[in-house]
Order: sequence, then structure tokens, then C-alpha cells
Amino acid sequence: AANALQVRVELQADCLSGVWVNHEAKKRPGVIEPGDIDGALATASAIGDDTLQRQATGRVVPDSFTHGSAEQRKRWFMNGYQQGTLKACDTFGAASL
Repeated sequence: AANALQVRVELQADCLSGVWVNHEAKKRPGVIEPGDIDGALATASAIGDDTLQRQATGRVVPDSFTHGSAEQRKRWFMNGYQQGTLKACDTFGAASL
């Protein structure tokens, strides 16, 4: 249960990062350069619990996740980036992550 709570917190942080990028892009046009979003998604994928576990042990144990899978991290970042609102980041109210 503690890990599930931690995953929701971490995915919310990924989403809030996306909200921040959205607001910066609107506030300061040109600050986000071509490839920046792709770079953020590549980083999210590289640090997903599944990716890290696969690299370290060759197997994935979802019950031990503390930050979320690569797919979840990318999806929540994009939620925040595309919607640009705090409401988009309600990982605690989401039925599934």
C-alpha cells in the first residue's frame, strides 16, 4: 500500500512538471525548443521503474514500483503538459494510473 501511495505522489510530480512546461511555453514563447518534449519523454521512459528493474535484474516486479512505469511517467507528464492545469494532475482521484 505504501508503494502505491508513493507511485501516485511521483506521477503527480511528473504531471506537475508538464503543467510547469506548459505555463513556461505560454509565458515565454520560444523557451521550449524543438525536441525538448521528446527529451522529457525519453527521460521519463529511461527512469520508469520497469525500465530500471529490467536493466538491473532482467525482470519487472510492479508491486515494488515507487515511481511508476515508463509509460505511466510519460502519460502523466503529457497530461500536465497538454492540459496545463492542476486538475489534470489528480493522481489520487484517478481510477487507474
